[in-house]
Amino acid sequence: MVITKPDFDVAIIGGGPAGASMGCYLAKAGVSCVVFERELFPRPHVGESLVPSSTRVFKDLDFLPQMEAAKFPHKFGAVWTTDDKKTPYVHDLEGLSADCNVDIRFDERIQPGIDKTYTYHVDRGKFDLMLLQHANKLGAAVYDGVKVTSVDFGPKEPVVRFNMGRNNKEMGVSCKMVIDASGRNTFLGNQLKIKVQDTVFDQYAIHSWFDGYDRTVFAKRDTNLDYIYIHFLPISNTWIWQIPISDTVTSLGVVTQKKNFAKSKADREKFFWQSVASRPMIEETLRKSNRIRPFKDEGDYSYAMKQLCGDRWMMVGDAGRFVDPIFSTGVSIALNSSRFGHKDVLAALEKNDFARESFSNFENTLRLGTKNWYEFITVYYRLNVLFTYFINDKRYRLDVLKLLQGDVYDDAQPPVLEKMKKMVTEVEQNEKHPWHKLLGDLTSNAFSPSF
Repeated sequence: MVITKPDFDVAIIGGGPAGASMGCYLAKAGVSCVVFERELFPRPHVGESLVPSSTRVFKDLDFLPQMEAAKFPHKFGAVWTTDDKKTPYVHDLEGLSADCNVDIRFDERIQPGIDKTYTYHVDRGKFDLMLLQHANKLGAAVYDGVKVTSVDFGPKEPVVRFNMGRNNKEMGVSCKMVIDASGRNTFLGNQLKIKVQDTVFDQYAIHSWFDGYDRTVFAKRDTNLDYIYIHFLPISNTWIWQIPISDTVTSLGVVTQKKNFAKSKADREKFFWQSVASRPMIEETLRKSNRIRPFKDEGDYSYAMKQLCGDRWMMVGDAGRFVDPIFSTGVSIALNSSRFGHKDVLAALEKNDFARESFSNFENTLRLGTKNWYEFITVYYRLNVLFTYFINDKRYRLDVLKLLQGDVYDDAQPPVLEKMKKMVTEVEQNEKHPWHKLLGDLTSNAFSPSF
């Protein structure tokens, strides 16, 4: 009797940060793996700012030297602005106030396993290509420009099917298990019909790159010129990101709810400038710069899956979950998905057991982390002035920073989040509270999403 081996141990659908980092982890461990990427890199992509927890992955994969060699801007912290004035929102609780413009530095809290005081802003076209090439260098096979059409979960091993060549001939490779890293294309989520749209967040974004944007306008000091800036707008649940890409180029994008988002391309660009105009200092500064890329829009931002793993499959990164991008969580969740997930994959390969239960550690960890991100973001949208209040409060500042650093996977109920949720509820229930009129559209029941 002839025993045939599958073509690969693991097939990975998608070569973005989740797929490439998973390919790196597995190839480095000696696993036979292949990465299918439907596009030809480099390609522009949204999500250019990282959080410090990403550094653990770069260290694991010996990728930090490449990050430094690429001269990506160093990101030492973050700034939030809620209007163009410097006056604080007065609060009668314990004599504290919530400033309209607050900043925080990553080096204020020692982060276990990380010896750098910064993370990076990246050109995603360049960064994604570098990481995928690193996976290939470590031993992962990379099929780029190849679109996967289906995965056949037969009685034995899965077969990943795709088309190749001028005649678009259907081909397939067999493997012991499949990892979906297809990003917001959510390949397996769609095939298996387990995708659940978020009923709370339905955000859209329109964004571009601008050359010559003056970052000093909102900087309190020279040292935070290269921080990420989040500018809240006086439009319900709407904000602007400001991310350095190079010494002179800055990415700016407007994120808003679907109900505010125009349907036609021309109307969307008009909406971008109307949104920017609601913060006059931003508009005045941006009008003096030069847009160097076409406007691009993104939709269907937030969703979840009924499950992240199954028999012989796993979802990592955006393929399994996407949460509103306000705290730059996308790439971090993608990289950490691979950091946690590859351990279960290696154990499954060792035991030759690919049942869903083999991946339970990964699924439970990711569920916990994304729940904390979700609740953190929900609190922020409901009452963003509360967020600045907590940053200014010495009792909570480092606890908030821990979340901003991306360390969200080790605490089922972070005390600072519970405190924030409680205070939001108090403000909602007290119409005379000085912050009641500042509440956003979201309600506290968003803390318990249906999925």
